[in-house]
Amino acid sequence: MNSINLSTTAFTFLAPYLFTLVVFLLFFEQISYLKKRKNIPGPVLVFPFLGNAISLVRHPTRFWDHQSYLAKSSPAGFSANYIVGRFILFIRDSELSHKIFSNVRPDAFHLVGHPFGKKLFGEHNLIYMMGQDHKDLRRRIVPNFTPKALSTYTSLQQITILYHLQKWDRLSSGKAIPLRFLARDMNLETSQTVFVGPYLAPEARERFNADYNFFNVGLMKLPFDFPGTAFRNARLGVDRLVKTLSVCVQQSKENMKKGKEPTCLIDFWMQETVKELTALSESGETIAAPPPPPNTSDVEIGSYLFDFLFAAQDASTSSLLWAVTLLDSHPEVLAKVREEVESIWLPESDSLITGEQLAQMKYTHAVAREVLRYRAPAPMVPHIAAEDFPLNESYTIAKGTIVFPSVSESSFQGFNEPDRFDPDRFSEERQEDRVYKKNYLAFGAGAHQCVGQRYAINHLVLFIAMFATLLDFKRHRSDGCDEISYVPTICPKDDCLVSLSRRCARYPTLSLH
Repeated sequence: MNSINLSTTAFTFLAPYLFTLVVFLLFFEQISYLKKRKNIPGPVLVFPFLGNAISLVRHPTRFWDHQSYLAKSSPAGFSANYIVGRFILFIRDSELSHKIFSNVRPDAFHLVGHPFGKKLFGEHNLIYMMGQDHKDLRRRIVPNFTPKALSTYTSLQQITILYHLQKWDRLSSGKAIPLRFLARDMNLETSQTVFVGPYLAPEARERFNADYNFFNVGLMKLPFDFPGTAFRNARLGVDRLVKTLSVCVQQSKENMKKGKEPTCLIDFWMQETVKELTALSESGETIAAPPPPPNTSDVEIGSYLFDFLFAAQDASTSSLLWAVTLLDSHPEVLAKVREEVESIWLPESDSLITGEQLAQMKYTHAVAREVLRYRAPAPMVPHIAAEDFPLNESYTIAKGTIVFPSVSESSFQGFNEPDRFDPDRFSEERQEDRVYKKNYLAFGAGAHQCVGQRYAINHLVLFIAMFATLLDFKRHRSDGCDEISYVPTICPKDDCLVSLSRRCARYPTLSLH
């Protein structure tokens, strides 16, 4: 009884001080936020710690639309907010966005890819590397995207696309079906096949798909790392994915040591890595063997492969869905795509589209690039300020600020009639991609510009060519169906609801399945 009374007395004594401390911390938080916001458009008061995180998670489209509206209302071209204890800056102006992308370095900005990505993705990730380490890793990645390598991937991509298009046709049978999850599954299988090919056994693919789904769900949740939460499940899923990919790396190294021909991306990568490791080993025959070069361990490379997977998977799914949506709403564009493709490649030939034929599809390439401009799959790419950074003459970004340069907003600045879907803007006559190169940020800019952009564009062109040629399709439109949803990249609100039927006399007899 005495102990209870003492505890009650102690609490009664301390309560006013605790209350004062809490009030002081909340007041300090508000003052700190307002000091960073200065005269930038944004909330005047923010909810303690969480800020507007709940609004962001529940209604991401509405949240970012509002940030864009605020940025448009300011001559500066940017707006502010506060999320889970972090001050954020949304940048609409294309010149300032390009400035952020071009200043990823230790004393300026660090690319984070996701506001809580480092905790989710892990330390060994291309996103977070800078300086010489980053240059060294990109040098090692170059062999993955040579013409020979891209030609190998093109074959694998087409066979996987064909298999899934036939599957979609059977599933639809003239009925309306949503394409989002079907396209995601197709892209995940394409990435698995292209990146690690024969090294991922069927049972491993099933577990792989489940873990990637955990990761996808956790991307859009608050970063509460407790057992049972979506964020914890995502983090553990990433750990398992990296372990699986590390085993694939080890097996590829063994095959490349035996002198086998590369059959997938990891083989092209390991072919050069094995040569370097072998040379180092031989140089150490008479002296102590030197340590292996950085970025060559199985776990490190497995982590970088996961980075590739993330970059290729969700962004590509977004682009494929918008390609279908925009081809349906622009029948004149669809007709020109079909005319071009059928003048170069016919399904009845039972042959794959070659690299030379792919290069001849100029208009289809223009359509793919316009899809990426008109609906940039990753509309914002977050960076964090490592130091105070003068953004312009009147505003300095405070250290620790999470900065969101808007790829989407930039893509609608400068171009002729930017609100119009117009593939001809990328023609040899108009060359708007060159004239407004700094505004076209779908693949970023500077040292961290997407290393696999040729692969990504090839994949989109191949999909458009095969989808348009092999299938007739009709979008089942409803109110708001074209509104943007974040999942976490952007897709049509209705998940691209279409009915499909076979257009060609027969499908090509090509399949690995």
